Parts: sequence; C-alpha cells; structure tokens
Amino acid sequence: MVLLITGGTGSFGNAVLNRFLNTDHFNEIRIFSRDEKKQDDLRRRLSNPKVKFYIGDVRDPLSIEIAVKGVDYIFHAAALKQVPSCEFFPIQAVKTNILGTENVLNSAIKNNVKRVVVLSTDKAVYPINAMGISKAMMEKVMVAKSRNAGKTIISGTRYGNVMASRGSVIPLFVNLIKSNKDLTLTDPNMTRFMMTLEDAVDLVLFAFNNAKPGDIFVQKAPGATIETLSKALLNLYNSNSKIKVIGTRHGEKLYESLLTKEEKLKSIDIKNYYRIASDNRDLNYSNYISLGKGSTNDIEDYNSHNTDRLDVEGMKKLLLKLDFIKKDISEK
Repeated sequence: MVLLITGGTGSFGNAVLNRFLNTDHFNEIRIFSRDEKKQDDLRRRLSNPKVKFYIGDVRDPLSIEIAVKGVDYIFHAAALKQVPSCEFFPIQAVKTNILGTENVLNSAIKNNVKRVVVLSTDKAVYPINAMGISKAMMEKVMVAKSRNAGKTIISGTRYGNVMASRGSVIPLFVNLIKSNKDLTLTDPNMTRFMMTLEDAVDLVLFAFNNAKPGDIFVQKAPGATIETLSKALLNLYNSNSKIKVIGTRHGEKLYESLLTKEEKLKSIDIKNYYRIASDNRDLNYSNYISLGKGSTNDIEDYNSHNTDRLDVEGMKKLLLKLDFIKKDISEK
C-alpha cells in the first residue's frame, strides 16, 4: 500500500511518519511539498528507503499528478494556515487552500485512489478571517467532489489548535520564557481547543477507517484560556516572566467552534468524535419534503468556550505530553 501526504514536511506529516514508519501498514510513504530544504532535512534524518520525496505545489496539477500515480491513500494536509498572512494575502489562501484541494481531489479521482482525507480547521466554522473562509470553501469542494468520485472515498476532518505544531503559540511562549522575556497575550480570556499531534493523527485515522463519502469528523477536545496556558507554562518552567496583553491580531476570534448549531443538530455522536454526514440531496428540492430535526434555538454550537475547560493543573498535565517540554523540564 502506498500513502501520499501533501504538505508532508509539516507537523502533521512528521507525526504520521512517526506513527507508520516502522509498521507494515504501508510499504511506501510519499512526502509531497514545495520546501526542498525541509525535504532534504527529513530525508537525511530518516534515511529510510520506504519514504519517497516529491517536490511540487498543490497549485500545480501536473506536479500532483506525478506524485499521485500508483497511490492508494492520501492525507491532504498542504495549506496556508497562518491567520494574519492570509488576511493580507487572501488570494494566496484561495489558490492553495481551495483550488489546490480541487487539484488534489481531481488527481485522486482520476487515478482511482481508494481514500482521501482532507484536513480542515475550527476556523472554517463561522469564519471571520480569510484563512477560515478558504478552509470552509475547501470543505465544500471536498463534499461536492465526494458525490461523483467513483471508487474514491473522500472525507474530511476538522480540528482545533494542535499544540506545538508549526507556527503555534506554545513554542513561541517557551522561547520567550527561556529568553526571560514577557509573554505577549492578545486576549487572556481567549479560548482555544487543546489537542496533541497524536490526537490529530488519531482523528484522521478514525476518518480513514470509518468515513462515508463527504463525511466530516470532529474530535471532542478540551479547551483552555490563553491565560491558563500561559500560567501553566510559567509554572512548569518556574519562570518569573510577566504576562503582557497586546490586543487581538488581524482576524482573531475570542473562541473557536468545531460544530455549528446546525451541524450539531444533525451530527452523530460517536464516543470521542462527532460525524457530520454530507447532505446527499440533489438540486431538485421540489422532490423532497424537508421536515427538519428540531430547532437550533435549543442547541449551542460546539466551541472552545463551552467544551470541557482545563484549569492550570490540567493544562500542565497536557503540556507534559509534549516531548520537547518533557525534555526541558527533566533537564531543569
């Protein structure tokens, strides 16, 4: 079996490699990305013939086509993820997150790939920024393509903040603490879902094994305020650094949602996950009698304000699951 990971040199790609490299699940894992330096670093670090590297860009259909030939499964993780940069360059978010996803899915369908799982974000729910809007449209592209994908089963996952992933706030805070600088918070009451990279991989694998065409899977996750996260880090590192509030950045939300009220109403609760099934009706709405499933007035969306809330001690326990923090603390 051959697995292709787009954006494979990122945090998620590395986590998937760690999970499967020494197993018999796949006899070849292809890493597709545009960053030759990261690919070369990864190649040298792994030195494993099972891992093949493909330079390309999801914006370039031909480069995807070369990487997809002979592939059985795809995890589509390539994306522009930084909220402020997408705010200033929204067309770049469109080209990578929306059109790039269409290119990947077209190639997957053409080459009879068995399954594709695309990775989305909580910012796609009630989107107020360019990154979230582009990811929301990416989900719509995924669902639309899944309806006429032949033998290819296309599904998606949606998850929140992945702790210590590339560009996330935790490594930034740790570096500030190590430099004896103040921690800069945009809003101390801002909440975010907290999940590890291993949780993210588990979610994608759950979708991989259980999805029907057009499904989107959401993993239940605890939330925490940014202030709680900051205090937990300061406590773990026994730091005297102060907390400095600097105000919200372009396009930031006070809290993130993983399910809209409308999605929550029709989603299926599967223990640690929610399954949002795609709407399989066609455009001939007059052929259907829509009875609905109840009023959204009586239901809340699933968000980082109303999920299980971590206190400082709970946040510390979760942070200690991160290898680099565990190593730092053990060396103190």
